[in-house]
Amino acid sequence: MQNQEIRTFGRRHGKKLSARKLWLMDNILPVILPKNVKKAGNLILEIGFGNGEHVRDLAHVNPDSIIIGAEPFANGVAALLSAICDEKTNEILPEYTNIRIWPDDVRDYLRETDSQFSQIWVLHPDPWPKARHEKRRLLSAEFITMLATHLEKQGQIIIGTDHWEYFDWILAQLTTTKLKYSTPDMKTIHTRYAEKNKAGTTAPKYIIIEK
Repeated sequence: MQNQEIRTFGRRHGKKLSARKLWLMDNILPVILPKNVKKAGNLILEIGFGNGEHVRDLAHVNPDSIIIGAEPFANGVAALLSAICDEKTNEILPEYTNIRIWPDDVRDYLRETDSQFSQIWVLHPDPWPKARHEKRRLLSAEFITMLATHLEKQGQIIIGTDHWEYFDWILAQLTTTKLKYSTPDMKTIHTRYAEKNKAGTTAPKYIIIEK
């Protein structure tokens, strides 16, 4: 029997979108879907980008790379679109023309692409802290192993969480795989979820995974 698909039950819709954001979703989003990006230079993927602050940072730091952000939450997608487009013309700003957006479950994208990434970022995934919700956690051994198949030879998966129990759980998952990993001290990567720090910890912890 095949393993049942993990369900994370993330919200797909939140508060009502403005007329501008609806227009961007209808007109700009279809143009920057990553479906036509295949082995087109250096590729970087961020999974669950929230409002897209780190996706924009990656675009600035890596102007010669294609940055693909995957986010199933419509309000987050709309927020990123709004941030990367000129407020008057609604055209994509020059510094963000290397951004692509997958507005759905990243697993669907990974199943249909043969792209290889130099970096895959997963920052502050929902920890689902209640024991009965553990199966909803995204970063299972199975999923991380799937991500690793999309890494370049020296590529890395970078995971960050401020929920330390989830951090330990991810490490336990990794011990069941053949992947190499480390837990380096890293400067905090600031996103709105990092600022919220719902877990109340001193700082996020990071894991770097390689094949």
